[in-house]
Amino acid sequence: MRCNAAAGSSTRGFTLIEVLVVMLIMGLCVGLVSAIVRPNDRGLLRVEAERLAQLLDLAATESRLTGKSIAWTTDGHSYRFWRMTGNGEWSELRDSDLLRARKLPQGMMISGLQVEDVPVRGAMRLEFASYSPALSFTIEMSLGAARYSVAGSPIGEVQVLPGTGNANGGLALR
Repeated sequence: MRCNAAAGSSTRGFTLIEVLVVMLIMGLCVGLVSAIVRPNDRGLLRVEAERLAQLLDLAATESRLTGKSIAWTTDGHSYRFWRMTGNGEWSELRDSDLLRARKLPQGMMISGLQVEDVPVRGAMRLEFASYSPALSFTIEMSLGAARYSVAGSPIGEVQVLPGTGNANGGLALR
C-alpha cells in the first residue's frame, strides 16, 4: 500500500482573508464600544451645566439660611465659592464637599456672565447676599460647538437652557 504524502497532510493556519475578516470584525466592535462609552460634547456640557445650576441654587439657599453672603467666581476653566467672614473679608469655602473648588473637563469653559442683563467685564463674580433679593443672571458655558447657559431668575429659580441662554418663553429675565 502506497500512501500519498500530499493527500494525507492538511494545511494548518489561517488564510489572509480569514485574518482580515476577523480584524475587521474586531475593529468594528472596538469602534462601537468606544462610541457608546464616550459621551458627546453636548451631553457632557449639559451634565456640567446642571451641576453648576444645582450648586448655585445650593449656595443661594445656604446664604439665606446662614445669614452670610456667598460668592461664586470663575477664571473660565474652574470655579470656586467664597463666604463672607465676620470681619467683612471673603474666605474660600474649603469645609464643604459640595461647594468646593471645581475644575471643568478638558476643553470646556465658562465664556460669559451677565448679571441683571449687564455683561460682567473682567473677573467673573456672582454674589448671593443673605439680606437682598435674588439677582437675575446668565452664565454661558461651551465645549466645542455645544453651548448651554445657566440662568437664574429674580424669584430664585435656576435653570439650564440650551444655546445662548435666550430665555424666550422659558425663564423671564430682566
